[in-house]
Amino acid sequence: MAIDIPSHLIELERAAWAEQQAGALTYATADAVQAAYRQHAAATEGLSRLKLEMATKKAVRHPADDTTGA
Repeated sequence: MAIDIPSHLIELERAAWAEQQAGALTYATADAVQAAYRQHAAATEGLSRLKLEMATKKAVRHPADDTTGA
């Protein structure tokens, strides 16, 4: 099943990943990403927050392997 990942989630995850790579991930950034995952999953019938998060992280961290359809 392809997961439709909204662009704002991709942008938030990219920011968090950049901070994490720099060793500077802040609580505020991590919390904003998690809140966005929870909000989107809750608004989308039957979409697991965990599956959404995993698909988004894969799309951001391994774009050549992306099979989510995003």
